[in-house]
Amino acid sequence: MSPVESLIKDIKNKNYKPIYFLAGDEPFFIDQVTDLLEANILPEEEKGFNQTIVYGQDVEVGQLIGMARQYPMGAEKSVVIVKEAQHLSRSIDQLEMYANQVQDSTVLIINYKGNSLDKRKKIYKVLNEKGYYHEFKKIYESELPAWIEQKVGDNQFKIEPKAKFLLTEYVGADLSRLNNELEKLFTIVGADKTITPNNIEEHIGISKDYNVFELRNAIETKNIEKAFKIIKYFEKNPKDNPYVVSITTIFNLFTNIIQIHVTPDKSKQNLAKVLGINPYFVQGMMTAASNYPLKKATRIISFIREYDLKGKGVGTTGNVTPSQLLIELVYKIMNL
Repeated sequence: MSPVESLIKDIKNKNYKPIYFLAGDEPFFIDQVTDLLEANILPEEEKGFNQTIVYGQDVEVGQLIGMARQYPMGAEKSVVIVKEAQHLSRSIDQLEMYANQVQDSTVLIINYKGNSLDKRKKIYKVLNEKGYYHEFKKIYESELPAWIEQKVGDNQFKIEPKAKFLLTEYVGADLSRLNNELEKLFTIVGADKTITPNNIEEHIGISKDYNVFELRNAIETKNIEKAFKIIKYFEKNPKDNPYVVSITTIFNLFTNIIQIHVTPDKSKQNLAKVLGINPYFVQGMMTAASNYPLKKATRIISFIREYDLKGKGVGTTGNVTPSQLLIELVYKIMNL
């Protein structure tokens, strides 16, 4: 169980702490925990008198401590939520005194987004030692499929591997947007409760046949006709298929191919672990590795770097379109 899952479990079981200092560069988890606390601690009829929401740019730490020291009115708990608390970074050390002598009837929730406390400072040590400090880091793109799987499973749904990959490629590591897209799919998917590539195409707007996943597959299998069809589709839909995403996908493909070549244990499970991908996709990567020996894959990386620069206007003459650059690059890759 991950730290955030453990925290959520405690909140659902009503094991509340007097302080939740929620920090880090992943705002989705901070908002998720805050929303859960807000929804669970007080019933709606008690929030008017016993719940206070303030913003870091509008309040001082001393005022927060004063709010937290107040007793609830006709209830067991009072809740103080501080949003955008990173604006209090210069004076947040003053919270140490309150952390050592909390008001047990108050739950103080501090949103410290995009930042974290200095681990050398006493305020961090006190909060962390007492279990009040929670830091949420952005997850890596390689971790997104597992996060999607967890989210889908928690809602008693299933998702096909290709659909999961399409979501990962299309949305990226924006967990708030990814969560919204999944919530939308949960309300739409039929009785079998399985999210398919067709659902992604119909309700999210990414084509199941013309996307970076299929472009990568075409390159893996050296299917130049399919690759060019996809690139032509990208040309007609540039906003949904930016050049930088295509280049990044191709670059990641060939770094993975090189990794396969230099990895002694080429078992499916080990390669999935080394590459940070679902075992479902390993066979495709093995096919790609057989089509592109190590020497060629290394040379292709230099092609990709060259066309990345060309996409930024370096080393090009005239008005060259992104699709023209992609076609040139794919042609070079497949004819090396």
